[in-house]
Parts: sequence; structure tokens; C-alpha cells
Amino acid sequence: MKNFFILIVAFSLISFSACSQKNPPDIVKKEFAQKFAAAKSVKWDLEEKTEWEAEFKLNGKEMSASFDNSGKWLETEAEVSAKELPSPVANTLKNEFAGFKTNEISTIENPELKGYEIELKSKEKELTVIIGADGTVLKKESSEENKKEEKTETVKK
Repeated sequence: MKNFFILIVAFSLISFSACSQKNPPDIVKKEFAQKFAAAKSVKWDLEEKTEWEAEFKLNGKEMSASFDNSGKWLETEAEVSAKELPSPVANTLKNEFAGFKTNEISTIENPELKGYEIELKSKEKELTVIIGADGTVLKKESSEENKKEEKTETVKK
């Protein structure tokens, strides 16, 4: 009987923590609703201790938006196809990243930049690049850099 009680308490705690991670603070919901009033099928997730991500549909597109605990908007991403890329972005991919295939393509917008985040892969290397609408490469990271960052973050936690 004692083990059954412990099991019930453990299950309750797990359920409570899982539910609490799906419900952002009211200010976050309010700011999201103001920025994305027409959003449908919104699903919330706690990305980090101080960051909430909403996955939703807007005008038929799969999107995500991140907010901090105070409701400050951090970033928006929307999946797009290669056909939807502006010519300057497509030209940059063709000229500067020949030999790479595109995996995922998203529009990305945050207070610092606006552009296209593109995951690229070749036989030897994986890259994530952010290219502005004018075709300028704004950021470039290799998968090795991403792995180093993840290891650093894991050590810090």
C-alpha cells in the first residue's frame, strides 16, 4: 500500500509539472494574441526556464514564436519552400553554397535581424546559414559549432 501511495504522489507531481510547462504566464498569452491575432491551433511549450514557444498556424503556414516570461517577443519563424525564396537568396545559395543541399528553410525574424534560416548539408559538412532578403549572408554556423555550444550549455547547467 505504501508503494502504491508513493506511485500516486510521483504520478501527480509529474502530471502537475507537465501541465505547468504547457501554460505560459498570462502576459505571454496576451502579447502573443496581440501580435498574432489570427493564429490557429496554438500549442505552447517551455523551451528554457525563461522562454516560451508557441507553435501555430497563420494564413495556412506552420509558424513558431518565442517570448520571454515577461511577454517580450524574441523571435518568429515560419517554414517556407525553396520556391518561395527571393531571387537574391536563391542566388546566394547557388553561388556561395554550391554542393550543399537544403534541408529546412524558414523565415526568421527577431529584434536584431530578418531573413531566411537555411539548414544545408553536404557529404562532409552541415551548416545553418541566415541570409537576408537582399542575399547577404548574415550568420553562418557549422554543425560542429552547434555541438560545441550544446556541450557548453550542458556543462553550464
